[in-house]
Amino acid sequence: MKNTISALMLGTALMVGAGTSAFAQDKTIKIGNLTDMSGLYSDLGGAGSTIAAQMAVEDSGLAAKGWKIDVIAADHQNKPDVGATTARQWIDVEKVDVIVDVLNSGVALAVNNVVKEKNSIMLNSGAGTSDLTNAQCTPNTIHWAYDTYMLANSTGTALAKAGGDTWFFLTADYAFGAALERDTTAAVTKAGGKVVGGVKHPLNSSDFSSFLLQAQASKAKIIGLANAGGDTTNSIKQAAEFGIVKGGQKLAGLLMFIPDVNSLGLPVAQGLNFTETFYWDMNDGT
Repeated sequence: MKNTISALMLGTALMVGAGTSAFAQDKTIKIGNLTDMSGLYSDLGGAGSTIAAQMAVEDSGLAAKGWKIDVIAADHQNKPDVGATTARQWIDVEKVDVIVDVLNSGVALAVNNVVKEKNSIMLNSGAGTSDLTNAQCTPNTIHWAYDTYMLANSTGTALAKAGGDTWFFLTADYAFGAALERDTTAAVTKAGGKVVGGVKHPLNSSDFSSFLLQAQASKAKIIGLANAGGDTTNSIKQAAEFGIVKGGQKLAGLLMFIPDVNSLGLPVAQGLNFTETFYWDMNDGT
């Protein structure tokens, strides 16, 4: 689903960019897809994200009008320094015009600084931190699809108003998790709820047992999963093993996609609450 959004976003950007004088002179655009190729977010981005960018190029119809549009890709390994170094190399040496996707908020914030410094462009559809359009907003970054403010004020507010007024957070210990917990805490509090506790886990964890036991012991009505990708699906699977939902607590997947639910299966995903930015069967257009 996210790759579909990425393709639509890039297609729009290509049509706009093709009309500007800077690109129109040589009719050449180079796109760098900076994503997670091998880690916990590779199912959300990875090779599929690169294919989506290539599809957007084809759909734009610009090749038939004499444009040369190249798409290259790199794995940022979920490391901000790797992402920033790659962005500099692309802009300075390989003459990349626009960097896209950029899954992982820590990486995106680092690349955000690079594109501002180099007066380049980042089209972000992967990173979720709302800091990209608030505290660290620049004219060089465009943030599409979801962000932590939107996720917090949809899932968080809805559950708090529906009676889920006590929360415990299971949070990925990096920029995205911190922003999602912060924004959801604000939304829940505004809706009359309160946060009774929380615990941070390392990115790309395999064992959530100790964290889930703390969440279970808190007796909070809602366990907010302020993480994403493999961390979210693994924590949901292990929560099912502990019987957390059957025991009366609810899980809030603060960033999830329909394919995640399909991979988990109904018995494991039952009772889960989350918000999507795109749904394949919403209308004829989707």
